Amino acid sequence: MRVTHLSLTDFRNYRTAEVPFEAGANLFVGRNGQGKTNLVESLGYLSTLGSHRVSSDQAMIRKDADAGIVRARIQHDGRELLIEVQLNRGSANRAQVNRGAIKPRELPRYFSSVLFAPEDLALVRGEPGIRRRFLDQLLIQRNPRFSAVIADYERVLKQRNTLLKSARASRVREDQLGTLEIWDDRLIQLGSELIDARLDLIERLSDPLIAAYRSVAGDDHHPRLIPQLTIFGAHVEDDDGAEADDVTGSAGVETTEAFRRALSAVRRKELERGLTLVGPHRDDVLFELNELPAKGYASHGESWSFALALKLASAELLRRESTTGDPVLILDDVFAELDQARRRKLATAVAGYEQVLITAAVLDDVPEELAAHTVRIEAGAIVEDPDA
Repeated sequence: MRVTHLSLTDFRNYRTAEVPFEAGANLFVGRNGQGKTNLVESLGYLSTLGSHRVSSDQAMIRKDADAGIVRARIQHDGRELLIEVQLNRGSANRAQVNRGAIKPRELPRYFSSVLFAPEDLALVRGEPGIRRRFLDQLLIQRNPRFSAVIADYERVLKQRNTLLKSARASRVREDQLGTLEIWDDRLIQLGSELIDARLDLIERLSDPLIAAYRSVAGDDHHPRLIPQLTIFGAHVEDDDGAEADDVTGSAGVETTEAFRRALSAVRRKELERGLTLVGPHRDDVLFELNELPAKGYASHGESWSFALALKLASAELLRRESTTGDPVLILDDVFAELDQARRRKLATAVAGYEQVLITAAVLDDVPEELAAHTVRIEAGAIVEDPDA
């Protein structure tokens, strides 16, 4: 799979942009703040329904515009598709494939990319929510149906929390909350499906992660991904700084039963706090190097290598499972962070992908073999390199 052309309208700092792409490596060079990352961010959005920089779609719409449009022409095996998303300020986003309307959440069915950027260091050093989001985005790329599962789970979670807060405010006794059991059933059903899918994904990432880490670091530091599930008693610090309550887990118990037992065990605390305390919205995954938590023990270089390897492992997994070819691999401002040896290793690791998109502030930071097709970016304008 590869992108042959990208059109932007009122996206970030681009009023309009028309960008042709080649197979293989495509390098975008320009000073910081010129709009290089905005280009690749738009393509990342088409495959993940999110930005690697901001949590709100509104931030990607150009100032004073009501909507931003990303339109990409995609090619695979002689077949060409035109995919489009319109990000709206005052209404729901809209999407099209070959000019026919689709639901935006269906976009990952048609385009696959994996983006690595300096912000991804937060996968190793950041809060649990960042790792949950990474897993869920990859789940959606592998099976877009999970976009609906996750949305439904979040809706049920919100309704359940509202009920818990209302019960706390009115001091309703536990035995008077029959409605809560209805929401429990739905939470357990959707949450168990999400937990099991994440567990399967973590297992499938294991071998590609080991290979990718060795390829970029040159060493085998035994990288591991270890799921931490609140329904089985994991003590996870959530994004708000609060720790999820411990419950007694039972090895060998299926997910739905463990979820139900966990909810029962924390019911009184949930009523006291007005909050759902266990479930996939509070889970985490522990990253290990040499049997130690990467967060807190890994050096900057090791953390960087782990995050990069995780994205390369994701690309490899999508590549193995895809019927539409390689995902488009995007490296946003990555080479400036690497020494010469690691630049060479990374260039070798990505050489086999059908298309690689790279941004850099300094041309000399990027190995020569990845600079065959170079486009210069200046103040939101595309300037083709006359020497490319």
